[in-house]
Amino acid sequence: MPRRPRARVVAGGVAALALMLLLPLLIIRTKAHGRMAGDPEALPHRAVALVPGAGLNASGSVSWFLRDRLDGAIALYRLGKVDGLLLSGDNHVESYDEPSAMRAYALRKGVPPGAITLDYAGFDTYDTCARASRIFGVTSAIVVTQGYHLPRAVYLCRSVGIDAVGLAIADWGHVPTDKMVHYQAREVVADAKALWDAGIVRREPKFLGGREPLHLQPAAG
Repeated sequence: MPRRPRARVVAGGVAALALMLLLPLLIIRTKAHGRMAGDPEALPHRAVALVPGAGLNASGSVSWFLRDRLDGAIALYRLGKVDGLLLSGDNHVESYDEPSAMRAYALRKGVPPGAITLDYAGFDTYDTCARASRIFGVTSAIVVTQGYHLPRAVYLCRSVGIDAVGLAIADWGHVPTDKMVHYQAREVVADAKALWDAGIVRREPKFLGGREPLHLQPAAG
């Protein structure tokens, strides 16, 4: 094959691959557009703040990344923007319990026990959203996560029937740049998986089970 036509084929292949990777990102951001804000005051009232897990320290306490999400959710609760917190994380083994660590942090910050619900099987963002709807009966929520992750989280929650908006937690300029480059690149692949999970196969969460109560207790005053 002459060199120039071969170069065109290679360039076309690269362009097609880039389009395949970027199209899900564009679709998800279009569907989430206008439903996210960085200021808690700018968001409408919803039933709960839905907080996906984001890792624990070696001591079993919440990571600083997860702490930022929890602080955002607690701010929403204190403002009366939500009536409770749904804390969703990984508890696949007894020694790793994200939801309980999240609850302990919220309690230390003054959130009453009656306003906290725990989901022990939020193994990924899709499972967190699907279980919020199907297990806890959530119909409206403010999803609280870092800005790079938020469009996907809002999209996935809306795909399972939750009237979701999102609070964007600071990431670029707050999280080390090398980590943010990694997270943002990984998000491109995660967006493609989100479209597959929610828009094409409508997959089941890893664990379901019976309905569980959603604990709501509006903040006093």
